[in-house]
Amino acid sequence: MRAQDSATPSSAIAVADPAATPHPASAATSSAGPSAGSAAAAPAVPPATSSTGRSGTVLAGLGVVAFSLTFPATAWGLESFGPWSLVALRSVLAALVAGGVLLAARVPLPARRHWAGLAVVGGGVVVGFPLLTTLALQTSTTSHAAVVVGLLPLTTAVLGSLRTGERPSRAFWIAALAGAAVVIAFTVQQSGGALTTGDLYLFGALLVCAAGYTEGGRLARVMPGWQVIGWALVLCLPLAVAGSLVALRLEPVHLNAHGVLGLVWVAAGSTFLGLYVWYRGMAAIGVARASQLQLAQPLLTLVWSFLLLGEELSAAAPLAAVAVLVCIAATQRAGRRAGRRSRTVRPGRESRPARS
Repeated sequence: MRAQDSATPSSAIAVADPAATPHPASAATSSAGPSAGSAAAAPAVPPATSSTGRSGTVLAGLGVVAFSLTFPATAWGLESFGPWSLVALRSVLAALVAGGVLLAARVPLPARRHWAGLAVVGGGVVVGFPLLTTLALQTSTTSHAAVVVGLLPLTTAVLGSLRTGERPSRAFWIAALAGAAVVIAFTVQQSGGALTTGDLYLFGALLVCAAGYTEGGRLARVMPGWQVIGWALVLCLPLAVAGSLVALRLEPVHLNAHGVLGLVWVAAGSTFLGLYVWYRGMAAIGVARASQLQLAQPLLTLVWSFLLLGEELSAAAPLAAVAVLVCIAATQRAGRRAGRRSRTVRPGRESRPARS
């Protein structure tokens, strides 16, 4: 892969997962001397310029907007398709789009060491999360299903810290916990506090999606984000085709405009385009910072549910929106301050051997 094809600067790739093949720029840096090599090996949030940070935040934010339409579009899709058929068809359509783009761009196959990570991405965000949330939406409203999204940012930040070596500040975690508490309290109140049989599906979806986001964010440091989701979709294509053939024979199909539009959006909008900009944003600003932008997703989902599905919107929504925006601003500011501190540390200082 050429350096200019990457979604992040070469300096960001230099701190990617140590198991990944060094980018040409990082290889040149490591050959310059021991101090440069120790700096490249330090697992940290990728350093980014202010312009890169802004563009990464915008891209991740666009991903959140795309994701916020997923539950309403899924509810529309269920008007025409059964849950298994809808999930299988959305994966097939998204994989065909991704495969066509990869072929047109003549992108070579990823290195063998990346396929395990791509399988985690595919299992989490291509198969696991869509299937579990679609099953949950058979018994839950979209408002209630937004509870899982309220917990997703914090779960992704925790897994991202463990997997990629990011170390957000204490202020970041305080703001993240406060934002999660606000979203959970609001969405539970919105749904009347009642638990449904779909809650087990939602909690399962939370875990597999956070794993897929984390692994995809890590891979997006060493290959462009659109290739991450593109290859993950292609990897799942055989399973999706087989699932479609079986599900369409077992579940009835009643085509209408809502059902078709819902299928098209969850395939092209949520699964491909949304994840493309999301992973590019995560590669630029880090998994932890990007994940906290999703605090706004449940509130956006409630707005779409009100406009598209006619579900009721609580009068507390504006207050919750303001509180969430304050928490998002706090996490982004803490992340930027941590990034500036990491860039001011001179190479070699962070890996100074301890005295015996």
